[in-house]
Formats: sequence, structure tokens, C-alpha cells
Amino acid sequence: MTEREAYIAFSVFPGIGPMRFKLLTEYFGSAKAAWEAPVLEFQKINLGGKLTQKFSEFRNTFDIDDYMKQLANIHVNTLIWSEEKYPKLLKELSDAPFVLYVKSKPHMERIDMERTIAVVGTRKATPYGVDVTRRITEELVDAGCTIVSGMAYGIDAVAHETAIACGGKTIAVLGCGVDIIAPPTNAGIYKKISEDGCGAVISEMPLGLRPNKGLFPARNRIISGLSRGVLVTEGANDSGALITARNAGEQGRDVFAIPGPITSPYSKGPTFLLKNGAVLVESGRDILDALGIKNQQKNSKRGNFVLTNDEEKRIMACLTEGGTHIDEIVRVSNISSPLVFSTLTVLEMKGIIKDIGGKVYELQ
Repeated sequence: MTEREAYIAFSVFPGIGPMRFKLLTEYFGSAKAAWEAPVLEFQKINLGGKLTQKFSEFRNTFDIDDYMKQLANIHVNTLIWSEEKYPKLLKELSDAPFVLYVKSKPHMERIDMERTIAVVGTRKATPYGVDVTRRITEELVDAGCTIVSGMAYGIDAVAHETAIACGGKTIAVLGCGVDIIAPPTNAGIYKKISEDGCGAVISEMPLGLRPNKGLFPARNRIISGLSRGVLVTEGANDSGALITARNAGEQGRDVFAIPGPITSPYSKGPTFLLKNGAVLVESGRDILDALGIKNQQKNSKRGNFVLTNDEEKRIMACLTEGGTHIDEIVRVSNISSPLVFSTLTVLEMKGIIKDIGGKVYELQ
């Protein structure tokens, strides 16, 4: 077994996280030496009898060659902590993942890891949250930033979709194995990121591990750890986005928040952050200025897109007769108002339709 394979093998065993892995490699001198060490040696570093026994059983049955073949078959690469290619910002964390699983299009254009901004928020996004997320994400992408998020419902999905629609790069950090599409409804986003060259899907979790609530806090620290700053656009007081923001603060990252209607429960998270020192954001320029990021105009790909889902097709069918009010689009398409609103925004960014005033839309 090589040193690299030892890193990967330890990442599959559920009882060894970043801190324990660091303890093992410091004591034994390398991951390979730790993997091959006699069981009795583990007791000297107080690993615990039960965990030591589980590791011994796992080591006796785990087939690293078979696992490496699985990774190759589904085109998943790995980055280990000691490699130069490992993200520099993430490497700064005391609990940085010792292995990152990465699924992306082979030989795609390089992702800029020096201009990474996390955009996170509630799964129950309001039309207001969708709109401001799209607007600011678009400005960040146009400035050459890479958008990091968690591929969850709501704000995360909006951030990824906007980055893709604007021809930018985006990173989806999963709380499960990179071979698991979670939630399944975001399969389109997953494919565009992992297979079509729009970015990368990453995780510290081994292949096949299904998502569960206990994994998301660990996932959130990676989102903030990869990013120079974290923007929260909407979220309740108990939102996972606030965990990401807290991680960002502890990691020395800047935290940004968008003010929202005081009557909305999904404004409570950003309001809390603003009261506790987050930077108030009204535009992407606010974030770029705070981080000292100079504008780096990209070649926009808007206007070169085809319709990508059923909602877009149904809404476009409503616009063939000229200007149509949003209420009429909702009635004819039989799609919910929030989804119609967010889809219209995407179609506008693609340069396919335009708002001619009073929420009346027509083809460009």
C-alpha cells in the first residue's frame, strides 16, 4: 500500500476523522505506517478498545485495490492533505479533511480557487431571496469569482444555477459521497457541475455514504473553509447557513449578509448576523470591495443556452403570443408562483426573455 492509498483507506473507515488521523500520522510517522501498525500500538495513543477493534476488523476486510477501481470507474479523483494541489484556504483549517473526493469533467478549464465566495441560505427560499441571490451571484461571477455552496434545495441551488447560467464555475460541497445525488431533484445541477465542466462536486465522505443530518455541520465547515467569504442571503434562526457563517467567523473568513423584510422569518438569520458584525451587502461590489478583489470581467455566456428543464419549456410556451403578465403565466403553466418567478429570472439572465415593465414578460 502506498502513502496515498493509506490516506484514502483511512478516509473510508468511519471512526477516524481529521483530528484522530493527525494524531495517528504524527505518532507513527506516516499514514502508511499507521495503517500497517500492530493493533497493540494503537492502545498506546488511547484510541480506545472498541474503536481499535473496529479498525482492526475493517483493515482485515477492506480491499484498497477494489476501492481505487471504483473511483476510477466513476471518474472520481482524490486530493490528499499533503499534496500541493490541495486547496490552500482549506488547508489552513485545523480540522481540514485529509482526503477530498472530487468529481469533475476531465481536463476542464481550471477552477480559480483564489476568488472563491460561498453563497448559502435557507431551503425554503422566498421570491425575494431567489431574486437577490441571483442578482449578487451574477455580479460575483461576472467579476471572475467561483461560487461555493452545498447543492441543497433553495438558495444553494439558486446560487449554483446562476453561476452555471452566467458561464462561471461553481463548487458543490456534499454531506454524502460524491457519487450520491442529494437531493435527487438537483440531478441537473449535479450533472452540469460534475460532468459538463461547470465546476466540481466535492466531499470528504467515502463513496456510497448516504446523507444524514449529522454529516451537514462537517460539510458546512468545508464550504466556508474553501471560501474567502461567506454570503447568507436568507435563513431562519436555526438555518444551517448560520452554522456555515459561524464556521466562517471561527476560520477567520469574512461574513456577509443581505437585509430582508423584518416580517419574514427567513430574514431573521441575516439580521442576527448583521447585529453581530457581518458586513451588510446590497450588491456583489460590496463583497468584492471588502475582500479586495479586483473586477476580472469574464466572457459572458448568457444568450447561448437552450431550455434545460420542463418549467422553462412550459413558461416559454406562454410567451409565444407576445407580452404576458406573470399572473397569467402562473395560471396557464400551472406552476407555483415562486417557481415561475425564479424560472423567469433564469430565462432573463440567459437573454431569452425580458421584463417590459409591470411584471409583463416577452421574448427578446
